[in-house]
Amino acid sequence: MMPWMAVAAGGALGAVLRHGVNQLMLQVAGANFPWGTLTVNVAGSLVMGFLIGAFAHLWDASQTLRLFLTVGILGGFTTFSAFSLDSVLLLQKGQIFEAISYILCSVLLSLGGLALGMMLIRMVSA
Repeated sequence: MMPWMAVAAGGALGAVLRHGVNQLMLQVAGANFPWGTLTVNVAGSLVMGFLIGAFAHLWDASQTLRLFLTVGILGGFTTFSAFSLDSVLLLQKGQIFEAISYILCSVLLSLGGLALGMMLIRMVSA
């Protein structure tokens, strides 16, 4: 399978899984807290850790399979897993300042971007 197709197929599967977890968490825990998002972010980060560790130490998976599982499925399930991996890799390299900067910028700029996008849409639609 071509790498692009592997990513696309995995992304579709990951998105369906994310929706399923979100629906399940709404039924189980209610809508007063984003339990679904928290669940997929933490679970996706955990699975990313397992996969990266397995690729490094246990499993000589093809590049296409790695892309299918990480960029595809986990990318569709949650992009937080990639953020977590990048953060931990920076910390493991001893790049503490870069890691903290990356974490703070990612969270604050992403929240700011979302708020700005919402504000701009409100202004255009008013």
